[in-house]
Amino acid sequence: MDAGGAGERIPVEERLFSLVLALLATRNGLTKTEILSTVQGYRQKYAASSDNSALERQFQRDKDDLRELGVPLETFEPLGDEGNNQNTLYRILRTEYELPADITFSKEEASLLNLASLVWREGSLSGESRRALMKLRSTGLESSQPLLDYTPRANIRDKAFGSLSVALEKRQQVEFEYLKPGETNSTSRKAFPLALVQFQGRWHLYAVEVASGERRTFLLRRIVSEVRASSADSPEIEDDSAARALAELKEVWSSHKATIRVEPGTDAEVRLLQQEGSNRLSDGRISLHYVDLHILADELAGFGPEVLVESPDELRFEVLRRLETIAANHPVESGVSNG
Repeated sequence: MDAGGAGERIPVEERLFSLVLALLATRNGLTKTEILSTVQGYRQKYAASSDNSALERQFQRDKDDLRELGVPLETFEPLGDEGNNQNTLYRILRTEYELPADITFSKEEASLLNLASLVWREGSLSGESRRALMKLRSTGLESSQPLLDYTPRANIRDKAFGSLSVALEKRQQVEFEYLKPGETNSTSRKAFPLALVQFQGRWHLYAVEVASGERRTFLLRRIVSEVRASSADSPEIEDDSAARALAELKEVWSSHKATIRVEPGTDAEVRLLQQEGSNRLSDGRISLHYVDLHILADELAGFGPEVLVESPDELRFEVLRRLETIAANHPVESGVSNG
């Protein structure tokens, strides 16, 4: 166990990714002890001479999660040692994990797949993933093939993501300028980061606001300044912060609904019906859910005369306000209307 590692908070996706890397890197399999003591996300909590039952339960949950994601995690017992659960081995066979040889992607499809890789960037493993792999190799467990094939290369996150990610790892307080929806002037916010989560294609910071002591969710695209980190340590954070953030966002999304009339056969109709949770009502209108009313208003205004907002009234007002601004700035093109 690394000195000082016990205080690190490792996001769930980082832990699962590191587990996949480790199980791909071994030909002969890893025991549970080898995984818990060397893999990023487990090793920070592992104690060689203490009870690791909670960590073992976490590993069991992670195995189930990987299998639900379709990862072919294999469990087997070494020859001559059947029945000894302590020596059960785990691995992921590359032949089962890799795509079949007859599956290929066009350039356009490959570009879309690359853009979808939001979590990993810079075309290389994270520093912690490298250190975890080095730890495995130091025990004599060598990878037979490079692992970079499994690392996405897109870097299309919000500008604040990198700084917030570092502050989250180091448990630092952050300060930034935040532009609230519907306002023109930003305000300074201080917070202790708890988690960075992606919901509906957008990144959010889940944090304890210093001024109020309450947990709040900030949309990263509304952070309009550099993120400044201090040396102040954050309070102890529960492991389920990311899950709680996503649950709260899901609750907001479920409780906010808009009803839209759309011109049949238009781009607006196609795009709005593709959104998660949207559906066509019996009279042809479209019902959809949203988290941020102002972001939805931006999107709907972009469709111009193809859409008409029926409810809620606040959304209709915001779309009209945007269209009026467009008309005022482009008098020749002022034929746009929303009712």
